[in-house]
Amino acid sequence: MHQLAEANPRAGYRMITRLLRRDGWHVNPERVHRLWKQAGLQVPQRQRKRRRLGRSEHGCTRLKATCPNHVWSIDFLFDTTDSTRPRTVVR
Repeated sequence: MHQLAEANPRAGYRMITRLLRRDGWHVNPERVHRLWKQAGLQVPQRQRKRRRLGRSEHGCTRLKATCPNHVWSIDFLFDTTDSTRPRTVVR
């Protein structure tokens, strides 16, 4: 079962049951499911595709961090206007 799971990483216990039966094993899905859980096997989650930024005519590429502390975000607590009177921004 471990060899089949390594050879087919996207296969769950149902597909492993079919592959075992194809190889000549007489097993039922409940037994394979119980052994699958005892062995701690899981199908890895699919990575979701990231959407493009902007529109097609004004698109830009998504930048990735190249080193630690490379990506920063700015959080404004106060904003000044032309009258230089500070106002609090409510989050």
